[in-house]
Amino acid sequence: MTSAPLESLTRPARLRPGARVAVVAPSGPVPEERLEAGLDILRGWDLDPVVGAHVRDTHPEFGYLAGSDEARARDLEEAWCDPSVDAVLCARGGYGGQRMVDLLDWAAMRAAGPKVFVGYSDITALHEAFAVRLGLSTLHGPMAATMSFLKDARTQDSLRATLFEPESVMTLGLETARVMVAGRARGVTLGGCVSLLAAGLGTPDARAGARGGLLLIEDIGEEAYRLDRILTQLLRSGWLDGVAGVALGSWEDCGPYEQEVRTLLCDRLGTLGVPVVEELGFGHCATALTMPLGVPAVLDTDTRTLILDEPALR
Repeated sequence: MTSAPLESLTRPARLRPGARVAVVAPSGPVPEERLEAGLDILRGWDLDPVVGAHVRDTHPEFGYLAGSDEARARDLEEAWCDPSVDAVLCARGGYGGQRMVDLLDWAAMRAAGPKVFVGYSDITALHEAFAVRLGLSTLHGPMAATMSFLKDARTQDSLRATLFEPESVMTLGLETARVMVAGRARGVTLGGCVSLLAAGLGTPDARAGARGGLLLIEDIGEEAYRLDRILTQLLRSGWLDGVAGVALGSWEDCGPYEQEVRTLLCDRLGTLGVPVVEELGFGHCATALTMPLGVPAVLDTDTRTLILDEPALR
């Protein structure tokens, strides 16, 4: 069955000075000192951060989770449905988003209306759910208690500009970006951690495919053979049929890049016949740019950039 081309999603409103932002932990446990440092940065932007009741929890049996599935879902749902909250920022990734996504009251969240949602890594599962269930554009961007956000000025500047002055960041990419397959493609952005996209196939939050989309993918800690399996699954399932272009971010701890990972990416993605840009500068890297998901854009290998048709936020 052929999927329809992706369409643009609803963009939430930009933030204003004094805006209240909720910090939640849908996945792994959050180091206290990193959380406090991240909150200080947000306050320095003239934001009013509030922390979910269970952000500092750790699951009593599964130490890789920030509290129970119910508690993590409740924090996210309550933040989203609170009319005084203008944005929801994730504290970190890890694992756990898939476990709690079906516990959210999506009808209540839809009724609450659009607002900014930011995260990456394991939060890919939630980006897909927000797209499918709410029709909402989200931000693949740094999280409040992650090292790139705490230590890298360009990472901070990218997120801050996207939140407050989105028209100032319409052309995205680092100078290190390279061309894997030349060309120019237009489509609607989607993506995140490629392992999470593959893991979501067959779930209620899975899209029929990436047809007409500009796919932004990256990952961490996946050896080459596992990346091979992930990409091959997406290819064999037909999920990549009709994709317009592919932008690649970071592949931290996935093996030697030039000798192994890049060779694999060329092998699996080079046969799609679409433009591919690598090392664009998003994901688990020292400088992690904020990438809007669900917005129309152009992937241009001449400039090695992703150019948005419209600002990420209204």
